[in-house]
Amino acid sequence: MNRIIFITGATSGFGKAIAEKFAASGDHLIITGRRKDRLEKLTLELQKEFGIKVLPLNFDVRDKESVFSELKLLPEQWRSIDILINNAGLALGRDNFDEANLDDWDTMLDTNVKGLLYVTKAVMPYLKKGGGGHIINIGSIAGKEVYEKGNAYCASKHAVDAISKSMRVDLLRHSIKVTAIHPGAAETEFSLVRFKGDETIAKSVYAGFQPLSANDVADVVLYCANLPAHVCINDLTIMPTAQASSVYFHKV
Repeated sequence: MNRIIFITGATSGFGKAIAEKFAASGDHLIITGRRKDRLEKLTLELQKEFGIKVLPLNFDVRDKESVFSELKLLPEQWRSIDILINNAGLALGRDNFDEANLDDWDTMLDTNVKGLLYVTKAVMPYLKKGGGGHIINIGSIAGKEVYEKGNAYCASKHAVDAISKSMRVDLLRHSIKVTAIHPGAAETEFSLVRFKGDETIAKSVYAGFQPLSANDVADVVLYCANLPAHVCINDLTIMPTAQASSVYFHKV
């Protein structure tokens, strides 16, 4: 299709799968990530396998100065951005409110909320210049329901839900679509990060049922992005069949 797709947090999980799906469709990509080695490796893989152009940008979405300086210096040929996918995000810890780590709270709120705001604000001139565009925010079932020991993570994803709705209203006059996609249980690097590298606990989260994969979520993102110009999916929650809510699962 030869659109330009901007994807944050592209080096693993949902972001990597999303990058691969759009690359397979012939779109050119701007991909961001904190881990330079992974970013460079993915860039080479996508270019080689799909024959598309890829611009890697190595920065942390939490760093306001880096976000705006990197995007201000975007090469001219990359400034016609068609779709922004705000994927960068994480959960840290699964603790009761009174026992939670304050640094974990800061990291989640700075990444999931402020990082999304910074990147979107910095990309906005390029979306407006094209007279339209599409913003896709990756939320979570945690942005729809609050669950035990979810506290700040749930708050951050509720914020993503609210920000998406307000963007949809405020950007209507620019004909910019806004879609929020809220996955349920999905087996990616997410749980390993949340439980700080404890593989035993991370794997136990998905025991007894088939969770979503990163590719499942990427398929939905691609579908939303490929609808006609006059059609916008505003809000979509996707869960594995074995999950009914953030706490109800059918495990065998």
